[in-house]
Amino acid sequence: MIDPDMAVVRVFAGPPGRAEGGNPLGVVLDGASVPGREERQRLAAQLGYSETVFVDDAARGAVDIHTPSTRLPFAGHPLVGTAWLLWQRGYEVTVLRPPAGDVPVWREGETVWIRARAAWAAGRRTQQFATVAEVDALPAPPPGEGWLYAWAWEDEERGRVRARGFPRRGDGIAEDEATGAAALTLTAELGRPLEIRQGAASRILTRCRPGGVVDLGGRVTPLGSAGTCGSVGT
Repeated sequence: MIDPDMAVVRVFAGPPGRAEGGNPLGVVLDGASVPGREERQRLAAQLGYSETVFVDDAARGAVDIHTPSTRLPFAGHPLVGTAWLLWQRGYEVTVLRPPAGDVPVWREGETVWIRARAAWAAGRRTQQFATVAEVDALPAPPPGEGWLYAWAWEDEERGRVRARGFPRRGDGIAEDEATGAAALTLTAELGRPLEIRQGAASRILTRCRPGGVVDLGGRVTPLGSAGTCGSVGT
């Protein structure tokens, strides 16, 4: 059952007029309705999204992020999606505040952007493949342990990448449709802006900033609701 104070959005949806794509995100708009860490973890596991966000203070942008198995200090797609949803609900937030630190958020047309430190996305290993076909042929998940971001150049000159994300946490998420933190990591490693085509039909945009900072952006669309509800260093 979806909590009555919860909405669901798709984050990093594909360009308008194409296959929608995007990673579903659950957002509990009244975090106080699920006050304990154990209760939040239980709900996130029950819902089964790659991440669920609990909004503890909408006006201040205070948020808490959970996967089905653990709490995260930072994650990209939850912050992009939550910013969009809060704007839709009338909160003109300019900063979100997950445990990792303050994250500026803003809009450029249909694209929602956040700005974050690459160091906050630690723990995600990237692996380059020679061709897009090799990335597409990978099983979900590939053998091995630990977070894997498999990628290949689709058009290196234009900064276009094909990627797939595999959490390999053993919590039922075999493949992440669109992964902001991993895209942030890859951008920091390559030191250049990217347009990433991930999963079935998702699109992630990134831009490099000085001092190990990366801008991360994409489109957000509603999925459903219930109730009221130079190289950048790492």
